Amino acid sequence: MRIFDMIEWADDYGEELVHRVPQTGSGDFRLGSQLVVRESQEGVFVRDGKALDVFGPGRHTLETANLPLLTELIGRAFGGNSPFTAEMYFVSTRVFQNLKWGTKQPVIFRDPELRMVRLRAYGTFSVKVANPQLFISEIVGTVSSYDKDTVNDWMREFIVSRMIDGLGEFGRSILDLPMYYEELGAAIKARVLVDFAKYGLDVVDFNIGAITPPEEVQAMIDKRTSMSIVGDMGEYTQFQAANAISDAARNPGGMAGAGVGLGAGVAMGQVMAGAMQGATAQQPQQPAAQTPADTASQGGAAAAAAGSRTCPKCNHQNPPDAKFCMGCGEKFAQETGAFCPECGHKNPPGSKFCMECGTKIGG
Repeated sequence: MRIFDMIEWADDYGEELVHRVPQTGSGDFRLGSQLVVRESQEGVFVRDGKALDVFGPGRHTLETANLPLLTELIGRAFGGNSPFTAEMYFVSTRVFQNLKWGTKQPVIFRDPELRMVRLRAYGTFSVKVANPQLFISEIVGTVSSYDKDTVNDWMREFIVSRMIDGLGEFGRSILDLPMYYEELGAAIKARVLVDFAKYGLDVVDFNIGAITPPEEVQAMIDKRTSMSIVGDMGEYTQFQAANAISDAARNPGGMAGAGVGLGAGVAMGQVMAGAMQGATAQQPQQPAAQTPADTASQGGAAAAAAGSRTCPKCNHQNPPDAKFCMGCGEKFAQETGAFCPECGHKNPPGSKFCMECGTKIGG
């Protein structure tokens, strides 16, 4: 028989809501034993499956003064210091945060805009033990330990059920849900508070992370949003056709794989080309811009047509009265005009026939 003179428990990992001493069977305690209850703990003495006395934080000496109910059960036959069988449950009263809830399967929801749609929902909540004695008697029973994951598992089912009821009564489209997460979360928290109070638990915080439809529904919503942004379909088609033409021009080798978009682009290109040709036919032809070389050659041709002076050094055509060559700067010999012996008309220097009557001039 093991007799406990010091009774305490420290949770090194902060995961347990309830821990029993001893973990198996019943313990042997006697009056005068020391009980140490830490901050954020409460100690509950249990005998024969009944929670008898509750101890708050601090050091306690087990005696008849603070174990009146237990003393009556022990009876006088055992004497003041005789051991007695019982269990001590240490209950953590701190807040357990970041517990998660969520729907395992999508829930069918009647949406005023999307008709019938399946939804998934998830979020977080925080919980603490508000009534240790009630929690042990209703939930823990004779279990040696009870951690937050165990609590999370069965609390999740309550929350999802209340979430479904809340969505059914919400009456708005899922497109508007994000702006009402806070109000919807508060309504669901109020409902689960009532459910968990029956077991000695208190829901401190409740948050909705997201309420989302399946991926295929989200894809359709994205398409619908895109169409709203596009606006006029005619302008959008022209824009896509222009992009297809531009892509085909940048990637000639990919013409065959461009698909329907490129075909629409080519057709649009033909229409645009026809329009441009029609506009060109109606506009008068504008002379092409001339370069300095074109101007010089045209001046030379005009000078030749007017009886220009050819440079003997570079054969450049110069005006008839030029004194220096425009091509190489050669100085021309001064020549006098020739007079026709027949009509007396003065002809340009170097003339062999009269430009007035055709008579041969000179030898």
